[in-house]
Amino acid sequence: MKRSEINHHLRVAEAFFQEHRFHLPPFASWTPETWKEVGKEADEIRQRGLGWDITNLGKGNFDAEGLILFTLRNGDVTQPEDPKCYAEKIMMSGDGQVTPWHFHWFKTEDIINRAGGNLIVELAWATADETGLAETPVNVSCDGIMRTVPSRGQVKLRPGESITLPPKLYHQFYGEPGR
Repeated sequence: MKRSEINHHLRVAEAFFQEHRFHLPPFASWTPETWKEVGKEADEIRQRGLGWDITNLGKGNFDAEGLILFTLRNGDVTQPEDPKCYAEKIMMSGDGQVTPWHFHWFKTEDIINRAGGNLIVELAWATADETGLAETPVNVSCDGIMRTVPSRGQVKLRPGESITLPPKLYHQFYGEPGR
């Protein structure tokens, strides 16, 4: 992506977060000059990859497959002594903009639709060899209520709703088109 495209998407995300009163930490708006000035006190930000990530997932078509996210917390589940062995990210997905199928080996993930339109989350368990999507139904907790969907089934999250995804549960998500 060109820097001008990244900057455009940053401005759109910042405006959206501001409109919906989601406040980011100060380092979200640090300039390259500020990053050069801060020292070891900001090592946690650097080491844990906190901050902005605007990606077209290497596909070259951000509007079709892409994601804007800001990582607020990012722990290391392989380090039991890590006091932050979890992640917290705020993401923005456009209408029909897909974040493709993936799963997490170790972490449980809560996806919470904080604002905007509806978010469609498609679900399937990983096969035993972890190379594909199993055909078994998926039981998943949505705001504390168990739901069952078929493999590759959809859960629609309206603003304020959430879903808890355990390890090895494949998922892809996108903003519901036209919402």
